[in-house]
Amino acid sequence: MSISIEELREVFSSGDQKRNEGNMTPDDIQRDDNIRYGDDIVWQVLDVYRPKEYNGKLPVIISFHGGAWVYGDKNVYQWYTMSLAQYGFAVINFSYRLAPEYQFPSPIEDMNSVVKWMLENCDTYDFDVNHVFAVGDSAGGNGLGIYCNLLSNPDYAKKFEIDLPKDFAFDAIALNCGAFLIDMDKEGMTKDLMHAYLPQGGSQKELASIDVCKHVTKNFPPCYIMTSDGDFLRQDSVHLFDKLSLVSEHVQYRSYSGQNKPLTHCFHCDIKRKEARQCNQDEIEFFNTYRKE
Repeated sequence: MSISIEELREVFSSGDQKRNEGNMTPDDIQRDDNIRYGDDIVWQVLDVYRPKEYNGKLPVIISFHGGAWVYGDKNVYQWYTMSLAQYGFAVINFSYRLAPEYQFPSPIEDMNSVVKWMLENCDTYDFDVNHVFAVGDSAGGNGLGIYCNLLSNPDYAKKFEIDLPKDFAFDAIALNCGAFLIDMDKEGMTKDLMHAYLPQGGSQKELASIDVCKHVTKNFPPCYIMTSDGDFLRQDSVHLFDKLSLVSEHVQYRSYSGQNKPLTHCFHCDIKRKEARQCNQDEIEFFNTYRKE
């Protein structure tokens, strides 16, 4: 890698700070912050956002943030996820353990812990656990895709020592600008990131284990796959759509375009952009069509 993990984190952080400058907690959102869902007091923490004006339990959205497996936390994603809560959802925005300090499958284990925490605390936070959705972008899209494969593909789940919640499934998910084509021969940072993320540095067995497309089945949840004209992972979304379409009718693909210049990777997190707001609204509408009765 031409720059170190720490330098990469600084670059990502600088861009996110610029994007989120001036954002504030909306007046109509109630937030409960820094709730522990595991033993790690630094990384295994989450926030819950929900509209102030509501009656009864709310459907849930869990956000699996991106960051190339080595960067990011709930604070970076708070503005984007609060905007989702404004559509009438309780949103769980969580941090998870990052590479290289923690390696695969730590983020997947943390996602599982968050789901269990939600189920155990549904009365305290008025979660309607019969209507649960999830969003994930970039590396978080990869992680969310893996977790959905664990829930929907028993043969794949046997490869992991993760105690999954019984009979749990998402109503629908959205995978935004996700990382699905992990090519170790590709120029760029992929090889270095896999060395940081995977315990064996990216063996063929490890690469197969994080290949979302390889393990999808007809039981994969309804899925909205999003990319953009300026997304450097655009072909990853196309590839997943092609693979998922072979086994499921409940998949939608959308590539968004900018008016004056291409929309960048994970543009949907920049809630000041009208294209981001439109994309997020489209995904909420997709979710609403798949609410279980």
